[in-house]
Amino acid sequence: MLFVELALIRWVSANNVFVTNATNFVLLASFLGIGIGFLNARAERDYVRWTPVALLVLVGFVLAFPVVVATLNGPNPFRGRGSMNALPQPLSLTIVFVLVVGVMAGLGQAVARTFVRFQPLNAYRLDILGSIAGIVAFSVLSFLDQPPVAWGTVAGVGLVVLLLPRPRLWQLGAVAGVIALLVVESLTAGQMWSPYNKLTIQNERVGGQPAIGVRANNIPYQTAVSLEAMRTGHYIYFYPYRHVTRTSLSNVLIIGAGTGNDVAVALSEGARHIDAVEIDPLLLLRVGQAHPSHPYRSGRVSMHVGDGRAYLENTHQRYNLILFALPDSMTALAGQSALRLENYLLTEQSLAAAKSHLAPGGTFAMYNFYQPFLLDRYATTLQDVYHQTPCAELQPRYSGGRVLAVLTVHPGGPVAACTTYWHGPGLAPATDDHPFPYLQSASIPRSFLRMLAAILLGSLLLIRLGGGRFKGMRFYIDLSFMGAAFLLLETKNIVQFALLFGTTWFVNSLVFAGVLLAVYLAVETARRVRLPRPAVLYGFLIASLALAWLVPQESLLTLPVIARFFAGSALAFAPIFLANLVFAQRFSEVQNSGTAFAVNLLGAMVGGALEYLSLITGYHVLLIVIGVLYGLAFVTGLRGKSAPLPAFRSSG
Repeated sequence: MLFVELALIRWVSANNVFVTNATNFVLLASFLGIGIGFLNARAERDYVRWTPVALLVLVGFVLAFPVVVATLNGPNPFRGRGSMNALPQPLSLTIVFVLVVGVMAGLGQAVARTFVRFQPLNAYRLDILGSIAGIVAFSVLSFLDQPPVAWGTVAGVGLVVLLLPRPRLWQLGAVAGVIALLVVESLTAGQMWSPYNKLTIQNERVGGQPAIGVRANNIPYQTAVSLEAMRTGHYIYFYPYRHVTRTSLSNVLIIGAGTGNDVAVALSEGARHIDAVEIDPLLLLRVGQAHPSHPYRSGRVSMHVGDGRAYLENTHQRYNLILFALPDSMTALAGQSALRLENYLLTEQSLAAAKSHLAPGGTFAMYNFYQPFLLDRYATTLQDVYHQTPCAELQPRYSGGRVLAVLTVHPGGPVAACTTYWHGPGLAPATDDHPFPYLQSASIPRSFLRMLAAILLGSLLLIRLGGGRFKGMRFYIDLSFMGAAFLLLETKNIVQFALLFGTTWFVNSLVFAGVLLAVYLAVETARRVRLPRPAVLYGFLIASLALAWLVPQESLLTLPVIARFFAGSALAFAPIFLANLVFAQRFSEVQNSGTAFAVNLLGAMVGGALEYLSLITGYHVLLIVIGVLYGLAFVTGLRGKSAPLPAFRSSG
C-alpha cells in the first residue's frame, strides 16, 4: 500500500503540472482512500476487486490527459497531449483525486481485512514492517533510476497476490493493461527517469549549433548549448566574469551545474579548478556528458552529485568565485511538505554560508529568470548578508513576466566594473525557518485555500458515501487528533533533515524509514513493557516537543556531520517514539481496530492540510500546533474512555 502511494505521488506529478503545483495533493487523496478502505474492513461492499480497474483508469487518464507547460509566455501556457489544450485545472485535479482515492480505498480495504484479524497492536506492528518494506523497495528502484514500468510491475504483482486464490480474468486483464501502458511510456524515445524528474531529451539547434533540450516533469528546464552559441546569444553566462580577472580564478564553485553550460563558460574564462554541484545525477552524469562543448571531460572539473546547501555546510574549500547557476528545480520534495529541492539553498543563512566560503577577494553571483519580487528579495538578502548593494545586470529578455538577471556582490566593497546597481524595494529574505522564497508574502495562496476547502468538503462526502455513518467514529476522536499531530511531526522531521543533510531523495527515504523504525520500536516496547499511565506519557511527549522548540535546528549545522546526525536524530525521533507509545497504549484498548485506524488516518489527512500553516508561520511554530493537537488528544481520550463502546461483529 505504501509503495503504491509513493509511486503515485512521484508518477502523477511527473505527468501533470497542476499536481506538481498542488503540494500534498496525492498524499491527501491517498490518506482519504486508505481511511475509507479501513472503514469498510468488515463491510460487505468490496472495493478490493475493483482496484485493478481503478488503477487502469487512473493510469489511462493521466497518460491520455497530461498537463504540459508548452511555453513560459502567454496567458495559457498549459497544453495537453499533442496540440490539445489541457483540461481545466479544477476538472483535471478532481478526476485525479477521485481516482487516487479509488485505488487506495481498495488497497486500504485489503490491508484492513487482514488488520482486524489480529490483536490491534500485533496488526499495527505488521503494518509498520510492511511499510518499511515498501519504502525500501521504492528507494531501491529510485537508486537504480528505474522507469514507471518497474513501479507498475511491483504494484501489479502485489494486486494479483491480493486477489488470490481466484483472480478473475478481467482483473488480470486490467493489471496487464496498467503494465502495458507503463511499458509504452517507459520506452518513449529520449525519456529517462531520475530520482527527481522525468527527463525528456531532444536534439535541437541553437544559433546554428547543435544543442540538447531538456524538459523536466513536462516543464521546459534546460538547454545545453555550445560555447559558440552562448557567446552570440546567451550573454548571461558571461556576466559574472566581467567583474573578476582570469588570473584570480584558481578555484570556482558552481551550484546548479546541470547539463554543463556554466562549467563550459568557466573553463573558457580561465578557471583552473571547478567544483560542479548538481542534485540530479542524470543531468550531471548522462545528459551533461553529451554537452556540445564537453565541459565535464576536463581534468579541471570535479563533479559532485548532491544538494547545494549540504555541500556548503560540509566543504572546507574556499573559492574565488561562487555561482548559484539557475537553481530552479520546479520539483517539490516527494511525500510531504511544500519544499522544493532548492528552497534551503536560497535562504539568508545559505547565502551567509556561501559568503563564508569565499577566498579573500572572492566574488559571489547568482542568476536566473526572476519575477520582479524575487529579484528584490534576493537582492535584499545579499545586501543584508554582505552589507553591500549588489550589482544588478538585466538582460532585455522577458519570459512569462520574469526578467533574466545576474546579481553579483563582493564582500570587500563595490563590484569591479559594475555599471548598474540594484535599487528596488526591500523585501524580507527567506529563512531556514520560513524557506519559501517563491511566496511574495507570508500567506497561504488563495488557490491553495480553495483546493483545501474543496478537498475537505469532498472528503466528507466520499467518507459518507463510501465509508458509512460518522456515528461509529466519535469514540475515536482522540486518535484523529493523534493522526493530525503525527503527520505534522513527521513533516517537521522531513524538513529538518532536509536542512541538516540535504534536500535529496535519499535523505527523504532515510527519514521515512527512520520514522517507521521509531514507530516499530514504540510498538514493540508497548507489547513487552508495562507502560505508565497516559498522563505520564503525554507529559514526556510534551517535554520532548518543548526541547525540540528550545534547540533551533540551525544551531545543529555548526556541528560535525556525525554529531549533527546523532543530535538531529535525538531531537527528531524522541517525540516520534513517545507519540507512538501514547498511540500504542490507546490503540491496544480499541474494540474496532479497523474504524479506529481509519479515524487516525483521516486525522492525518487533516494534518496534511494544517501543514500549509507553515507558509504563514514557518516550520518551527508547527511544534506548538503539534503540542496543542496532542493536548486535545489527551482531553478527548479521557472523555472517550467513559463513553459506551459501539457494537461490532467479531471477525472470529
